[in-house]
Amino acid sequence: MKRIIFLFTIPVLFFTSCKTLSSTSGSSDNGKIDISFVQINDVYEIAPLSGGKEGGIARVATLKKAWLQKNPNTYMVIAGDFLSPSVYNSLKYGDKAIRGKQMIEALNSAGLDIAMFGNHEFDIKESELQERINESSALWISTNSFHKVKDKAEPFVKQGKGPLPKTYIMNVKDKDGTTARVGIIALTLPFNKADFVSYTDPLQTAKETYNNLKDSVDAVVAITHQSMDADELLAREVPGLAAIIGGHEHDGRSAKIGTVTITKALANAKNAYIVNLQINKKKNSKKVTTIIEPLNEKVALDEATNAVVQKWNKIAEDNYSSLGFDAKAVMINKGEALEGRETEVRTKATNLSRLIIASIKEAVPTADIVVMNGGSIRVDDVMQLPISQYDILRALPFGGAISEADMKGSLVIKMLEAGRKNIGIGGFLHHNENLVFANDTWLLNGQPLDAAKTYHVALPEFLLSGKEANMDFVNSNNVAVVKVYPAPAAKNDSKSDIRLAMVRYLEKNKGQYLK
Repeated sequence: MKRIIFLFTIPVLFFTSCKTLSSTSGSSDNGKIDISFVQINDVYEIAPLSGGKEGGIARVATLKKAWLQKNPNTYMVIAGDFLSPSVYNSLKYGDKAIRGKQMIEALNSAGLDIAMFGNHEFDIKESELQERINESSALWISTNSFHKVKDKAEPFVKQGKGPLPKTYIMNVKDKDGTTARVGIIALTLPFNKADFVSYTDPLQTAKETYNNLKDSVDAVVAITHQSMDADELLAREVPGLAAIIGGHEHDGRSAKIGTVTITKALANAKNAYIVNLQINKKKNSKKVTTIIEPLNEKVALDEATNAVVQKWNKIAEDNYSSLGFDAKAVMINKGEALEGRETEVRTKATNLSRLIIASIKEAVPTADIVVMNGGSIRVDDVMQLPISQYDILRALPFGGAISEADMKGSLVIKMLEAGRKNIGIGGFLHHNENLVFANDTWLLNGQPLDAAKTYHVALPEFLLSGKEANMDFVNSNNVAVVKVYPAPAAKNDSKSDIRLAMVRYLEKNKGQYLK
């Protein structure tokens, strides 16, 4: 088992494989060295999906071990978004909210080496995030995301280790004695406006940091959590980067801009990228090659990591009843599988999104307009029958209440237009089927929406917060919001949790749902 020593200096961190250092005798230095990164990103489930056929942190653990056998200079990297959202985040263990603890334990077992912030890491409370950082055995890097303390931006801190480094340098050595220094930066899109975090501009920070690093290392790699457009711009503006190991999109992407390779794996570890960086010291050159490794039934579950996953599965099952759910109760046992893949629910209506809209309408029968953001659906899976209450929980891990508001038609139209233009991202809006967009006009029951009329709108509470992409104007302070209705007080009220609304809808309709 490879052991990694972290030697902290200011301002960089040295990352050395002792196994490599111990095997240099009797070899001649050829000047070439390979560093392999096992890349995952946007992982919300520790257990396999698709009936156990895809994903799972235990398969990632197996993959890392296999690559370590090929190259002792192999490091597992997660490019953000793994502490949230998760079905576990509404559960408790030992009287404390879990909030990503299950993911940290699983990734620790799997051998995660490097972590960075995605925007969803800031969904959880400040104190909870601090606990997760402290519990993690990985090195966390943060180049442009900082801890806001009394209006002052400071580095986040790991207990016993000090401030998280803005940059980090890997000092590596191979069997024949070739050594190299690889600089790493980690950039997060400034999307989540949590009051305990502040950001510097990712691109400007990247340029400054790269220029500070480039003359003291053999290569610089950026780990990022931002849009593909932003990554491509980064590659054009900082063309000396060796690679961009990215996250944020969930559908698996890659590009090459000039000599810079950009990779993004499928969400929920349905695959992993192997990003191999070869440095030739004699020629003063670098080369990046990539391999996509599917994580399916052909990849065995690592025994130790799977034991951690099973532990947390049992904890979860024991907790669902506290939320008013019977996780094992079957809600749908015939019909079609439910389409919840993000490539689908962020671009068009599916049977799952129609089911959720119908459930909200059932909970708020007086609503004229029902909308929901596609980003609320996080299962990224085709949910096979039978559909249980657990499937509903994992499909909508954020949960949250259903809000009601009276809005002027002008605001409704502006909101719907923003949602329509958000195609491909979480802010894409789903809506009731008697509301359609045709000939550049929004029609309700065949009639154009009236900008001056007031409509009763039902929507997830998150949408009314103004925090959705390109929808900061959808908030209770907007003068076009005529009235916001009180939040439901009773836990058994269907409006108190969108998932409870789905359960109630399916119970009433005896498991029948919209095709």
